[in-house]
Amino acid sequence: MAEADTTLGDTLGRLYIEKYFPAESQRRVQQMVANLREALGNQLRTADWLELETRKNALLKLASFDPRIGGTVKWRDYSHVPVARYGYLSSKEAALRDERLFNLAKIGKPVDRTEWSMTPPTVNASYSAQRNAITFPAGILQPPVFEADADDAVNYGAIGAVIGHEMSHGFDDQGSKFDADGNLKNWWTDQDRANFEKRAGCVTGQFDSIDVGGGAHHNGKQVTGEAMGDLGGITLAYQAYHKFPQGKEAPVIDGLTGDQRFFLAFARFFLWNQHDAQDRRQLATDPHPLAKYRVNATLQNMPEFHAAFGCRRGDAMVRPVAQQCRLW
Repeated sequence: MAEADTTLGDTLGRLYIEKYFPAESQRRVQQMVANLREALGNQLRTADWLELETRKNALLKLASFDPRIGGTVKWRDYSHVPVARYGYLSSKEAALRDERLFNLAKIGKPVDRTEWSMTPPTVNASYSAQRNAITFPAGILQPPVFEADADDAVNYGAIGAVIGHEMSHGFDDQGSKFDADGNLKNWWTDQDRANFEKRAGCVTGQFDSIDVGGGAHHNGKQVTGEAMGDLGGITLAYQAYHKFPQGKEAPVIDGLTGDQRFFLAFARFFLWNQHDAQDRRQLATDPHPLAKYRVNATLQNMPEFHAAFGCRRGDAMVRPVAQQCRLW
């Protein structure tokens, strides 16, 4: 399966979508993306520290987002690639040859902005600053990240936070350096850029200060972009969840309110387990914080989480008010 995904991704991807990503799931995720985009627009319009010029450029960039959901709209044709059931090596070579020819044929031609860098079964999501595109393959739009028959609390807490995370990358410490057309261009006033750097610095300082065990810490500067994505993403998802309710107020299920289930769905997404050696490698080289702190450190900044679970000042999950990080 992995080989087919790597070498004949669109053929496998079409079959995967037909089986695991029905049209109703596509429609619901599209609506969630639209709702989170509106929530981010509201944040940008009401951020009192943004000057008119920067706000205008930020909203233009947001409006130019290219959301990609499920799979490409232009499937590749592999009918000319010979594949034999009992000829693995020759089939592999044929597929690799076709990939080289496919890439060589791009030389001298305009960039195809419909092309995907991930296959539909991929369990991942991304933001491309050069294309100003947010991508959510069908592979990540599966339980427990997205469930077509789940209520909004669960879906906004999980895939909603992922969507918001990728949107936030357009305005993080790196994405904010690119304009609406994907050009490396400064579109901020000097004062707004200084204010932005101060807010990003709050996130950097928080992760610099967290003892993850044995006196080890994250490199705050290294993880700033992903940590900003997590904080921005869950904040956007929460706002969209409350602004666009489907029907009546969220019911209490298994003794949990809608807000509690929202935050638990966010935490469940990061239920990852890895060896100590992998933790050390990640701390040294990876722009993503350790999974535990992508939840705990992020939610320490959110009064909405504190209210949902009755947290009080001085509790481990509550940062001092003056130190809580907010992006907009």
